[in-house]
Amino acid sequence: MTIDDIPTRLGQVQDRLRAACERAGRAPDSVALIAVSKKQPAEAIRAAYRAGQRVFGESYLQEALDKITELSDLDIEWHFIGRIQSNKTRQIASHFDWVHGLSDPDHARRLNDQRPPEAPPLDVCLQINLSGEDSKSGIAAEQASELLAVCDSLPRLRVRGLMTLPAPSDDEDAQRIPFRALRALRDALTTADRRLECLSMGMSDDLEAAVLEGATHVRIGTAVFGPRPYN
Repeated sequence: MTIDDIPTRLGQVQDRLRAACERAGRAPDSVALIAVSKKQPAEAIRAAYRAGQRVFGESYLQEALDKITELSDLDIEWHFIGRIQSNKTRQIASHFDWVHGLSDPDHARRLNDQRPPEAPPLDVCLQINLSGEDSKSGIAAEQASELLAVCDSLPRLRVRGLMTLPAPSDDEDAQRIPFRALRALRDALTTADRRLECLSMGMSDDLEAAVLEGATHVRIGTAVFGPRPYN
């Protein structure tokens, strides 16, 4: 596996997405591919960019900031998909277009207050912990309304939808269960004044199940970039 393989691997993922959309009776452009580039070098991101990819996800802030600076000549849409820490909210608010994984009212207020005034509102997805695993970030489904109410009062944040990271499974039917639950929760929380159109769910091993249950954003790392890091 080399950086030269990235365009081929990216094409294979796009083929999987198209096939999944066809199975679901959905338009191919209804699902955005977030290429998760954490622990990958900047040249790997450039290779994917040259192959047409424009949306990238990072989880480790300092590593991400270095790459954002190095790749500032490219029109990349940057998504922060890692664990949020209070001492890092200013940099996240300043350098990213999206945040997947908001689960703390204090973090929401900090991101709002620290978002640069010249930037558009920060797009966020609330992270829902559907499995109840202590090792996973996110709030319980029954806490979502309370966090949404906090975010509704913050003009520099724009809640776009929900995100989840379910327990892994090799069975597609089992994979679909938490994705279906997230979609149902999103639908229940959507109102005329608050349209939650986004479902950030699905990774390399379960993107088909996620698309079948309505994913609008899939977060794909290994299938695009291969093992990390490169030699």
